[in-house]
Amino acid sequence: MSQRQRDDMVILAHIREQHRLSLQSYGRPRMTEELQELGLKVGHRRIGRLMRENDIKIIRTRKYKATTDSNHRFNIAPNLLDQGFSSDGPNQKWAGDISYIWTSEGWLYLAVILDLYSRRVIGWAVSNRMKRDLAIRALDMAVALQQPPKGCIHHTDRGSQYCSNECQRRLSKHGFKVSMSGKCNCYDNSMVEMFFKSIKAELIWRNPWDTHRQAEGAIFQYINGFYNPRRRHSSLGRKSPLAFERERLPK
Repeated sequence: MSQRQRDDMVILAHIREQHRLSLQSYGRPRMTEELQELGLKVGHRRIGRLMRENDIKIIRTRKYKATTDSNHRFNIAPNLLDQGFSSDGPNQKWAGDISYIWTSEGWLYLAVILDLYSRRVIGWAVSNRMKRDLAIRALDMAVALQQPPKGCIHHTDRGSQYCSNECQRRLSKHGFKVSMSGKCNCYDNSMVEMFFKSIKAELIWRNPWDTHRQAEGAIFQYINGFYNPRRRHSSLGRKSPLAFERERLPK
């Protein structure tokens, strides 16, 4: 066996491990960056060849379909965010939304809040009912962890969970500037839509979920074990949310 063949075996072992850790979501570019960060001197072509020869592929899944309950009489806030998804620092712009997961016990609803500075999930909650307290519990978690200053933008769609008097009082109490998407415009909250697309493609649609508790545990592991600390984003210079934040901490 030649030295190059022995090196290929070592690289392939790393590829298989990163393929597993990334929930089979890394293609050639991200895989190359991951291995280079581990100290391996390897290029895109070699990674592509080894992945192709060993049938290591991204798992492709169906597309995400969103729904919003906007048939209500609560007040609608203006769109302060206006698709301005970038931010100069943490806790300046937050965005939230709710999605759903099918289990054998019925629907499980997931509410999340992202800090648009790093795309990190800073608050989340699950429930078997899509009630107003779901959005509030995710908000309470984010506030407790981040302690945002007054004036932070809190952006969501026009769903009744976010427009409710209870949620609006909570936002006012913490000094948020409330922002809501335009009517039937999913692009106004596309950063959270992208998160839901990722978690469904990389976790939810790959497994049958027997119970709510099983799905909730998997969501916890995905957010805290993969998405926040490991998943690379092209918009963050191929860094994970936590790595992006750490790089920008004051020296």
